[in-house]
Amino acid sequence: MAYEAEEVRLSQEIFCYLLEHHELREAESRELYRAYTESEPVQEMVKSQGRIAASSVKRYGDVVYLIPEAGNHFLGYSRAHLKRELCRSNATDRDYYLAQFAILVLLIEFYDGQGTSSKTREYIRVGELQNAISARLKEGAGLAAEEQEAQGLSYQDMLEAYESLRSDDRGTRQRTTKEGFLYTVLRFLQAQGLIEYVEQDEMVKTRRKLDHFMDWNLLNENNHSRVLKVLGVESDEQDPRGAADQHQLQP
Repeated sequence: MAYEAEEVRLSQEIFCYLLEHHELREAESRELYRAYTESEPVQEMVKSQGRIAASSVKRYGDVVYLIPEAGNHFLGYSRAHLKRELCRSNATDRDYYLAQFAILVLLIEFYDGQGTSSKTREYIRVGELQNAISARLKEGAGLAAEEQEAQGLSYQDMLEAYESLRSDDRGTRQRTTKEGFLYTVLRFLQAQGLIEYVEQDEMVKTRRKLDHFMDWNLLNENNHSRVLKVLGVESDEQDPRGAADQHQLQP
């Protein structure tokens, strides 16, 4: 298929914009947004450039996102980099998995709905989130060892890592405390534009970017069931988002 020179130029400009900003909104760049949404050749070339860069380009609602694939360390994070960002110094794998588990608990606390939107609450207090993490870890540690192995997780290891952190209610930010550990995780998610962490109120709210990802990508039927299984949540109802929402993934 032959492309016009202007189409090629626009696709390159859009992809460079996505590399810099990670998302494209009409309110912030009307010309580029309309070029992507209204021109099939431009859209296809942008997606092709994304595939070459081991990423996908998707439009959720009125925002176009550049989403790195797993293992894309150029546009995303390597495991070693994430460990440095989320964990205390000299962290082990169990510390890294604990940080990932804390993020999973936060997601399930916000997104456990089965209707048009999976979001079930507007905010959560940090203390409530901390209690939820502790409760989930203890529940998981009570599972039989073979069941944990089947899930690919060792709750006991993560629980030991969590309990090795000191408790300090003086507002410390040290990563060797439970409060500092959670503070580090929340600040990282805020830096990614996924949540709003209101420190003075000890409150966490989700941002539109995370709402989009959860409703239209992460919480399709298969991924939603997997997250619930990891956290030990049983569901007797099929998620109505299911296959029908797969069509919403296409811009």
